[in-house]
Amino acid sequence: MPELPEVETLRLDLAKEVVGRKIKAVSVANGRSVRRHPSAKHFRALLEGHSIKSVGRLGKYLLVALDNGSTLVVHLGMSGQLLRVKSAKEPKPKHTHVVITFTQGGELRYVDPRTFGEMFVSLGATGEKPASSSSVNGAPPAATVPIRQAVPELSHLGFDPVEDVMSWERFALMLRSRHGAIKALLMDQQFAAGIGNLYSDEILFASGLRYDRLSDSLSATEARRLYRAMVETLAEAIKHRGSSLADEQYRDLFGEIGDYQGQHQVYDREGQPCRRCRNPIVRVRTGGRSTFYCEHCQV
Repeated sequence: MPELPEVETLRLDLAKEVVGRKIKAVSVANGRSVRRHPSAKHFRALLEGHSIKSVGRLGKYLLVALDNGSTLVVHLGMSGQLLRVKSAKEPKPKHTHVVITFTQGGELRYVDPRTFGEMFVSLGATGEKPASSSSVNGAPPAATVPIRQAVPELSHLGFDPVEDVMSWERFALMLRSRHGAIKALLMDQQFAAGIGNLYSDEILFASGLRYDRLSDSLSATEARRLYRAMVETLAEAIKHRGSSLADEQYRDLFGEIGDYQGQHQVYDREGQPCRRCRNPIVRVRTGGRSTFYCEHCQV
């Protein structure tokens, strides 16, 4: 599943490619992709004729703001892709469910083999990046409240580790207010929006913490190390345009694979030597998912 770095890579590309463009037509080949709407016709009517004002993101959700104040919300689910093509004549990949055609030419295609992702239009939301992204008492920044309120599906999301800047002390207080395994907490979208199985493993390795450490057991030094590892790991992954695994399911806006998988320290490296201590990376099953870690470097 695409996580925060992959979705942020798409946001950055979309901001350069589609902002200012006017939507000429929308076609829907699979109604499941727009299932929040009563019909594909209803979905199309909310988009056609409008221009794209900006592209934002909250966790794993892309927020495409339109000139009438509404927002096209895109969630890629397990296997979704957004592809920008210059010509409608370019062959469409299998499982292309939604196509947005621009008056200036070219298309934006939504491809989703497993159809767990979706697109929907939320009326009244702006989707614009907040002017201020400081967090108070661990709550979502005030400037992001309108988008959370206007899109009910996003109101439950916790802080965004890239957009919502806070002190490590505040982060430590948030950790101490919970009692549970630290990996499960990092993956809890109501706590931190955008982190999934892959990046939680990488963040925990960078911080030297085991996946099953209790969040309220961390010392101040460990909490500070975890916060720094979270911010730096995600930033580095974005710099490398995300991770594409063996199935190469994740593709950027231009159909290219990410580059961060070559930097993975533990994820999907079972049995391979730890790049820090040379002991083998271990895989265990937790919560129905695989967790990769180094028994020597993580305590």
